[in-house]
Amino acid sequence: MSRLYFVRHGETLWNVENKICGATDIALTEKGHAQAVETGRKILEEGIRADLILYSPLQRARDTALHIAEITGMPAKEEPRLIEQNFGIFESTPRDGAEFLQAKKQFISTYKGGESMLRLAQRIYNLLDELAEDGRDFMIVAHNGIARVVNSYFCEMTNDEYAAFGIKNCEVREYELKQC
Repeated sequence: MSRLYFVRHGETLWNVENKICGATDIALTEKGHAQAVETGRKILEEGIRADLILYSPLQRARDTALHIAEITGMPAKEEPRLIEQNFGIFESTPRDGAEFLQAKKQFISTYKGGESMLRLAQRIYNLLDELAEDGRDFMIVAHNGIARVVNSYFCEMTNDEYAAFGIKNCEVREYELKQC
């Protein structure tokens, strides 16, 4: 059985400021780079191996993935489908804003210029189906919104659980990839 490891990118300034990053290309902070290096060391120490690291094209995920790849020696490749969800009018607004928290429960909404949860799930589920059929072990380095979809692929979740789900910067999650 092959494995999928999911890693959320390191800290960004907008994470610190409690702003929605979404598809906005925000850089890692110094702490974010340090978190990525520490995560790479932890992955190496724990003997976690993947045949390939796939990462989002946004610089916060790319830089995190490349730190991990350098430390572990695992090959890394950009995967465009891992770009974070575009939250439209909510990009750069407070993550805990009441209007956004309500909008996040509407899976077909495009947030006036963004991407719906359904479209996001379609592209991520398609990618995960391909990885499951491949049979190798993978590590994905991406974003909190992507983490939410990945978790829903493997775990039963209610709409409220889905909307509330999140993981910490540089947190590592492990899933078992089963062939479809």
